[in-house]
Amino acid sequence: MTGDPARALADRFGERVQATESFGEVTADVPAELWPDLLTFARDELGCEFFDWLTGVDDPPEAFSVVAHVYAPTGRTHLLARTSVPRADPRLPSVTGVYRGANWHERETFEMFGVIFEGHPHLVPLLLPDGFEGHPLRKDFVLAARVAKAWPGAKEPGESDHASPSRRKTLPPGVPPDWGRDG
Repeated sequence: MTGDPARALADRFGERVQATESFGEVTADVPAELWPDLLTFARDELGCEFFDWLTGVDDPPEAFSVVAHVYAPTGRTHLLARTSVPRADPRLPSVTGVYRGANWHERETFEMFGVIFEGHPHLVPLLLPDGFEGHPLRKDFVLAARVAKAWPGAKEPGESDHASPSRRKTLPPGVPPDWGRDG
């Protein structure tokens, strides 16, 4: 497509899609129910036939964001599509019917964040071993290895076990305050 992709998105979706342009890349924020419509429009009308990637972003306390990047080689148009799903019931329509390349990315996002892509042809774990419990890229996922082994990264003098006494012991990121402490 030639012209202004942000304007084309506004003409097609009106105020339901918030499109902005920055440094040659258009970002479109869309409600979850319009997710497949936005990506279909990007492919068919904006010429974004190259599916680059899709992933999740943990956005506590209420939601997960799902972000996809598509590209139009002929017009050199980048589109970053974003939507949000509630943390309590993270469901989003699958876009594997729009972009076959979304298959692997949706499976990974399902496994790592717990977002359920409705209509996905084979939504099963992809990377983690059988029997793995939890979603490791969620911010509330406890990394047990950090509790079992002392945190090696002292950030300030006195925070490691050598040298001067510390002001307070800090826990590694992702470890709840009451985990692994002898009261």
